[in-house]
Amino acid sequence: MERNRKREGLLEKTAQVLDLPGDVVAGLPRLELTGSRELRMENHKGILAYGSQEIHISGGKVVFKVRGEDLELKAMNASQLLITGDIAAIELN
Repeated sequence: MERNRKREGLLEKTAQVLDLPGDVVAGLPRLELTGSRELRMENHKGILAYGSQEIHISGGKVVFKVRGEDLELKAMNASQLLITGDIAAIELN
């Protein structure tokens, strides 16, 4: 437990010194939703399920369930992805 706290403190200090967002330094998932038509995600851990009405994305400790119509994975690499379509909801589990 104490080791995790020390690590979190070090990551926070690093983020402050380098003027970076803490979530980026810690490798946490970061979502950017543009209207209801486009979702960008950084620091994902992979696609768990894929369909035109639902896409499940691993964020490490949390699973993101993107629900909607005509969903499509437009681009993906090891750390980022782009989903387009009519996004109705994003659930965290």
